[in-house]
Amino acid sequence: MNIRLSRSILGCALFGGLASLAIAGAAQGADYPAHAITMIVPYPPGGTTDIAARTVAQAMEASLGQTIVVENRAGAGGNIGMANLARAKPDGYTIGMGTIGTQSINQFLYKDMAFDPEQDFDPIALVITTPNVIAVNAESKIKSLSDLIEAAKGGRLSYASPGVGSSVHLTGAYLEQSAGIDMLHVPFKGASASLPALIGGQVDVLLDNLPSTLAQIKDGSKVRGIAVTSAERSPSVPDVPTVAESGLPGFDVTAWFALYAPKGTPPDILGKLTDAATQALKSKKVEEKFATLGAQPGTLTGDELKAFEADERARWSKLIKDRNIIKQ
Repeated sequence: MNIRLSRSILGCALFGGLASLAIAGAAQGADYPAHAITMIVPYPPGGTTDIAARTVAQAMEASLGQTIVVENRAGAGGNIGMANLARAKPDGYTIGMGTIGTQSINQFLYKDMAFDPEQDFDPIALVITTPNVIAVNAESKIKSLSDLIEAAKGGRLSYASPGVGSSVHLTGAYLEQSAGIDMLHVPFKGASASLPALIGGQVDVLLDNLPSTLAQIKDGSKVRGIAVTSAERSPSVPDVPTVAESGLPGFDVTAWFALYAPKGTPPDILGKLTDAATQALKSKKVEEKFATLGAQPGTLTGDELKAFEADERARWSKLIKDRNIIKQ
């Protein structure tokens, strides 16, 4: 009887302990967020990733009732910041802005990755998508994609990108593959260096995210946009045709930026973050801000975003292998 009683008491104690943990966890989720949230941006201030992160962070604050502090932790193509996010406590108080580069390209370029983009994060929401743009100097004889392809077949053209292994560089490689041409890739450290090189005549063609060159393309005095890489024209530059309608059917490339939490974030907290992001992305203010960047709010969350990432990894890993692209 004493043994049975002891077992009974032990069982009740264990059950009570588990119940207490469950109640505590539920209470934590109910109280979330109780203080400020940190959003890691794995790139320097002022770029497309940073602007998108700060815009959505500010808009999410209203739903969450707490401040979201943006921290820039740049380096290694975004890998340093995302590695910090992967190591963060999965309690909803540290989230981050991943990109097409950090989530679907870098793992196939870098030998030593400090995180696994597929396993180490819980997806929250796709924040923005934006096409890349193909541009030339306003005085160039190249006025269309057909002109570019013809010129590339007749002689060696050079094109600038923000760096080896960037999504823009891979867009250039994809363009070469699709058009059957070969161009000289000239990597720079961001649009702040590549755009002046185009204007100054050091390179023939510029490929970059549309937001980085939108103002210059709209002005038109120094830079001419000849094509955007998305399936449809960008409302920001409606007169610039797509690559697909310029002679390469099916060509569709967009840069994308999405919010993530560390793997293991409680479902109820993840749900609150997803709801806050979804509401923010539907707001008129956010839509208008993204439109000025030449970008559109995302619509994917959770498992849909995860499936989208898987498709992107398959696509870019194949291109990297086929083109033998190596990160030095």
